[in-house]
Amino acid sequence: MTARQDQTTDPELLEALLQARRGTAFFARKLNELSDEDLDGPSLLPGWNRRHVTAHIGYNARAIARLIEWAATGTETPMYASPEARDHEISFGATLPPIALRYLFDHSAVHLNVEWRDLPAQAWHHQVKTAQGRVVPATETVWMRTREVWTHAIDLDNGAAFSDIPAPVLERLLTDITTAWHTRGTDTGLLINVTGPDLTFGDTTAQNPTLITGTLPGITQWATGRGTRGVTATHNGTPLDETPAAPKWI
Repeated sequence: MTARQDQTTDPELLEALLQARRGTAFFARKLNELSDEDLDGPSLLPGWNRRHVTAHIGYNARAIARLIEWAATGTETPMYASPEARDHEISFGATLPPIALRYLFDHSAVHLNVEWRDLPAQAWHHQVKTAQGRVVPATETVWMRTREVWTHAIDLDNGAAFSDIPAPVLERLLTDITTAWHTRGTDTGLLINVTGPDLTFGDTTAQNPTLITGTLPGITQWATGRGTRGVTATHNGTPLDETPAAPKWI
């Protein structure tokens, strides 16, 4: 029997779907390396253990699948009933027995993948609304999922690092973050220099900026608030003893 294929033939969208699926597989590998007892251990996110991270990723897949259903049918199906409902869902999921928590992740990931695969090509351009109220085409759901699975695989604190994330994902994530800073005006006086590839973000008009320098994985780790390893900071050409914390992202 021939395997069913994505209905879209858009090469950019197919590449984006590939990155999302690879990220899901990476999260699955890091999760499966953990014992049931390990799930009770802390994650890299304050106030969340590994159970919370796993529950979040599982319910996130279900929420994004609702958006794909919206795009397919035209019937509005929001990601979550409310922010409180989302938080309650994650808190509840974190209390599930390990076998049920793992099933939640596995089943929701398969469900979302099937929804993506079976979405007619033209429906990918239909508009849906994110949990933050942004109106976006259904294609945006692929990136929404991509950044979740890759970054939260690291938050499981099981050996994953930003250097494991593909460069195109890191670059788009860093672009998203710095764009959010600029929109809020929180990047004033902050210039970011990424080495290899050479990229520049932040306040390029500042006369005496604080210059943050590092590799793409290192800078992205810093920008997401997950550490400053391999990142340096200078001001007026003078090295700073400590790299300042990045502005708030979300």
